[in-house]
Amino acid sequence: QVHLVESGGGLVQTGDSLRLSCAVSGGSITRIVLAWFRQTPGKERQFIATISGSGKKLSYRDSVKGRFTISRDNGENTVVLQMNNLKPEDTAVYFCAAAGPFHSDDLYFVDSHSYTQWGRGTQVTVSS
Repeated sequence: QVHLVESGGGLVQTGDSLRLSCAVSGGSITRIVLAWFRQTPGKERQFIATISGSGKKLSYRDSVKGRFTISRDNGENTVVLQMNNLKPEDTAVYFCAAAGPFHSDDLYFVDSHSYTQWGRGTQVTVSS
């Protein structure tokens, strides 16, 4: 069972960039699927991006494609979400999530119910 801690959130203006980082502790993450979700008050948690254990399989929410990039460093046990050209509608609490370990390192999931470990979240606010 891994433990996740997000960092890097903040208040920015439209068009700015932010880099969210998630530190994963509790062992090797090579077979762990990692993802980012976000949530606003009164709404369900929303999938943003996921990355397989190998780092070779990625998936993004349509509205963030071309603006957000997910990456991982299995040696440093981190997953990063680079967010560029931020918009007010990106305002939310961003959560790091983990699933696994699995035998395959090429799995990824877009459904929040597939993830069993969650961080506490980091607030991202984009002003217009």
